[in-house]
Amino acid sequence: MSILVLGILLWVLPHLFKRLAPRRHLMMMPQAKAMVAALVGVGVVLMIVGYRMSGPQENLYDPLPGMGHANNTLMLIAIYLFGVGSTRSVLIDKIRHPMLTGMVLWSVAHLLVNGDPASVLMFGSLGLWAVLEMVLINRAGPWKKPKPGSFKGDIKNLIGTLLIYGLIAWVHILLGHNPFLGTYP
Repeated sequence: MSILVLGILLWVLPHLFKRLAPRRHLMMMPQAKAMVAALVGVGVVLMIVGYRMSGPQENLYDPLPGMGHANNTLMLIAIYLFGVGSTRSVLIDKIRHPMLTGMVLWSVAHLLVNGDPASVLMFGSLGLWAVLEMVLINRAGPWKKPKPGSFKGDIKNLIGTLLIYGLIAWVHILLGHNPFLGTYP
């Protein structure tokens, strides 16, 4: 679990640094920002490796039957929200934190179907991090709404969402967790 914890820390701490010390973050040289980005990338790899290494564990809670379907629906919405900003969706000026909201939904979706300690640690930590980020951003100042998006952006986002969802489902199937069975084993 220590590899998983290290991965979570390498994700959370650099992201929080940007919010807790914005002036220092802005003064960082491009090389330092690249190094921080690399550390975040290493954190993602360590989370994956640490999670996979955790192996079978006794559940802290048992997921309810059929929660796999709720997971799938929430994941479609989460992936869609991740793409709102980059595709200039009509939601871009209506939701202040689409990516972070997507991250919270991703976290909740996975907690619905996974009750083991490693899952609770990883998905719970990242969900709490996303909520904390939203609070810190909101406290930093008022929202400067972007220009409204278009339905063309929504169509691009929908296509991208379906492709990414399909890729994610395929990887989960390869790893032995078929998301279309209704509830994870």
